Amino acid sequence: MTNLDENVLRRMPKVLLHEHLDGGLRPATIVELAQECGYGGLPSQNPAELAEWFRRGADRKSLALYLEGFAHTIAVMQSPSALERVAFEAVEDCYHDGIVYVELRFAPVFHSERGLSLEKIMESVLLGMSRARNKYGVECGLIVCGMRHREDSLEMAELALDFRDRGCVGFDLAGEEAGHPPKRHLAGFDAMRRGNYYITIHAGEAFGRDSIWQAIQICGAHRIGHATRLIEDIVVHEGKVLKLGPLAQFVLDRRIPLEICLSSNVQTGAVPSLDEHPFGVYFREHFRVTLNTDNRLMSATTLTKECQLAVNLFKLDFDDLEKIMINAMKSAFIPYDERCEIIFGKIKPGYKKLREELGLPAPKSRFT
Repeated sequence: MTNLDENVLRRMPKVLLHEHLDGGLRPATIVELAQECGYGGLPSQNPAELAEWFRRGADRKSLALYLEGFAHTIAVMQSPSALERVAFEAVEDCYHDGIVYVELRFAPVFHSERGLSLEKIMESVLLGMSRARNKYGVECGLIVCGMRHREDSLEMAELALDFRDRGCVGFDLAGEEAGHPPKRHLAGFDAMRRGNYYITIHAGEAFGRDSIWQAIQICGAHRIGHATRLIEDIVVHEGKVLKLGPLAQFVLDRRIPLEICLSSNVQTGAVPSLDEHPFGVYFREHFRVTLNTDNRLMSATTLTKECQLAVNLFKLDFDDLEKIMINAMKSAFIPYDERCEIIFGKIKPGYKKLREELGLPAPKSRFT
């Protein structure tokens, strides 16, 4: 098998569907923004030490603890210029990681602490993303997050709808799962469905398969964030799948995309270890899995690193990664014609060129 080293993986055209804007800041940017806005709560003014602090803080096997670090990133994202800068840099970083399409998500309500209107918050983030798109050619979309512990998810859903023609592509529900079932936010999801709009929901990360069932069957999710606990509906013996439960079978049959985040799933305790991550089972059984970073800062990762983990742990080859990225693009929350344009204009030609450079044979026919 061809050695898929970091350089090759970075050059592969990639698609990122699950990345939180406030979880991917550059440490140096956090320090500079804190100085500009007078925020004195950072644990360190040294970018390298700060990066390590975030990584250590996230790796405590608890979603609630993993989320604590966001207090600092959100604190420095309270002005139009800060929001625009962070959004621009996020897409710029994606470009340097070989990403051709990215969907960033965030909760606008968290950035109104200093009086910014929700509309100004959205405009600032979308402006930064647009500037980066124009400079680097990375296509991108913004997802608005409602929060499980709040009661304003309908307002957030309506905000997403208001910006659907300005770069917002969908709606998400995020935050601590336990004690906050998605069905409590049904009004927001109903607004999405009436508006013929896209829905993704964090589910099956810190709570069981019932959370995934609710997200799909009650709330109408088109994609599922994480979905590690879907493995509870699959009978596996000595690495071999013996039976799919009704929920897993439905997810497989309907090709519902799963936004897998390997590193963060271990850090939050969603899975005990990378070796025990259900990604391998999902992939072998032809679930529509995608690879994602979740929070590049908190998890000290990139999409290239997540691909490297998948290659090393689950023995993925060149064709497997191409299939995953094409499936991710098929699952993006943008119009069909735009998805096809990226697949046939960027992804397939990029893999074809790399395949020829590496002397690899034509791709094998695979399920998608």
